[in-house]
Amino acid sequence: MVQTIGNPASWGAKAVHDGARALGDAAQHMRSDMDVHPRVHSIGVEDLWKALLLGVRDFSRFRSDVIALVVIYPMIGVLLTAMAFERAMVPFLFPMASGFALIGPVAAVGLYAMSALHEDGQEASWADALAMLRVRAIGPVLVLGLYLFAMFFLWMAAASWVYNVTLGPAMPQSVAGFMRDVFTTSDGWTMIWMGCGIGAVFAFVVLITALTSFPMLLDRPVGLPTAVVTSLRVASKNPLPVVVWGMIVAGMLVLGAMPAFLGMIFVLPILGHATWHLYRMAVSFD
Repeated sequence: MVQTIGNPASWGAKAVHDGARALGDAAQHMRSDMDVHPRVHSIGVEDLWKALLLGVRDFSRFRSDVIALVVIYPMIGVLLTAMAFERAMVPFLFPMASGFALIGPVAAVGLYAMSALHEDGQEASWADALAMLRVRAIGPVLVLGLYLFAMFFLWMAAASWVYNVTLGPAMPQSVAGFMRDVFTTSDGWTMIWMGCGIGAVFAFVVLITALTSFPMLLDRPVGLPTAVVTSLRVASKNPLPVVVWGMIVAGMLVLGAMPAFLGMIFVLPILGHATWHLYRMAVSFD
């Protein structure tokens, strides 16, 4: 077929048409699909290690593409670190770093897509992953992503409140002085326990709602409510493995934060690919 260059009017009409179709597709995917019936399976702790091994395998297979895809993650971490020190916002450095766990599922969407494409025997470059996301589930993924970012900002607000009622509201004069106050005063230890407790609640809520939601939205034409409810069902049916998985994720993210978040180049793709395989173990369709 011969394609003509067209004119500005035709370009504008095509852009409007494509945009309207994209919005229509997004709205369609936001609704539950009654013809899709997810089945939730029991998994064991041993399946978590199996998923991690598969994640490592996928990481080694897609290494060049994956590093290109997630290199922005440690870059953001470095920028946040620099901003925290420059603006004397040292008390919020740890909340920002730990808060990455809340938005990690968004950063890993492309990784789920790469594992899915390879599983289907298709090309699995980052460009193919982004194309798959755009075609299948851009609308609900964006909404779910906004929810996670909202949780991140709520967590930062909670962390600010914890600091204000313990060591604050004045900012520390130096990093050394802040660290001394944190570990050698009763207010500092109160801040640690309060912060960890509240942070654990945020992390748990995100874990059970996003554990299989993002992979499912890429895998099947389900609505956002179906994806979230299925993730909650997975957590309800497998409480111990889900809690252990949360601990594994938290531990690996701590390792990935050293030094200066550069370890995320390796940790995030492994966790992303492993999450896809964990989803495939926990959910099937009639």
